Amino acid sequence: MKWNETIQTWQKLNAQAQQQIRWQRVPRQVALSMAFEKEAVDLVWLEELHLQEEPPTSLKPREVY
Repeated sequence: MKWNETIQTWQKLNAQAQQQIRWQRVPRQVALSMAFEKEAVDLVWLEELHLQEEPPTSLKPREVY
């Protein structure tokens, strides 16, 4: 699949599906970030820890009033 097809596929997803995918990617992104800093962390442990948390209603930061 070419990069532009990947983008089109992503854009066809509804907002809820996109948010769910973003939420599921968090443990892997943390593990990759930690590995980059040469502080390896167990991905399985991160995934288990992540499953204990409820997904937020929105992944965008709330505006400060």
